[in-house]
Amino acid sequence: MLGKKAFGLLLMGVVLLGVFSAGCITTDTSTTTTTETVSSAATQAYGSEVAPCGPPSNVTAGSFVDMAYNVDYIYSLPTEELTLDEIQAILYMREEEKLARDVYLTLYDKWGIPIFNNIARSEQMHMDMVLALIEKYNLTDPAEGKDIGEFTNPEIQALYDQLIEQGLQSEEAALKVGALIEEVDIKDLQDWLEKTDNEDIKYVFERLMMGSRNHLRAFTGMLARQYGITYEPQILPQDEYEAIVSSPMETGMSSG
Repeated sequence: MLGKKAFGLLLMGVVLLGVFSAGCITTDTSTTTTTETVSSAATQAYGSEVAPCGPPSNVTAGSFVDMAYNVDYIYSLPTEELTLDEIQAILYMREEEKLARDVYLTLYDKWGIPIFNNIARSEQMHMDMVLALIEKYNLTDPAEGKDIGEFTNPEIQALYDQLIEQGLQSEEAALKVGALIEEVDIKDLQDWLEKTDNEDIKYVFERLMMGSRNHLRAFTGMLARQYGITYEPQILPQDEYEAIVSSPMETGMSSG
């Protein structure tokens, strides 16, 4: 489960998003932003992050074929004994990816900004990859039968409720919530990866983390381009954050 320190960091991040929202605006933007501009940013936010990182390298990124390949590849890797930390990691990330998907779907319903719907599709694929691990190891799926906004883990339920409250305040606040979620995903995945040596878990978590880096680039890029807002990281160290957002969208990783 998420440590108290990380949980506290996220709660602080949610508060800071609200406190500093107005102070981060550097230029005025009107409500006449064209659909073409928003759609361009949304396209940049989705697609490249779902290219497979194992062989073959020419699998269609973001497609159902790609997802089927990923599941097959996960099952092709050795089935190794799970530690308690590894079990917790799999179950927690299943719900954390659901949190991201559910928040983005809810914010898309509220604001109609395509980036939320597009990245929610990616989060669904991430959920499916973690589900493949759950089924491979015969674990109990904590997301089974849960509707949007419903979670087994009380910490994640509380976080969802707070993030939704923040994201419903304005379009800018919603995009900041998206960036915060991706920061948290990156940090949690880094922590869990330090506690596993199973090839299949590492494969899935590294893929999820690459997707989160791309999503962070997308949310912060839209905040800057469309709203004149410079996002300030709430979870990641400044240098790590700058290294991510200043680098290009990632399209895949080697299998080695």
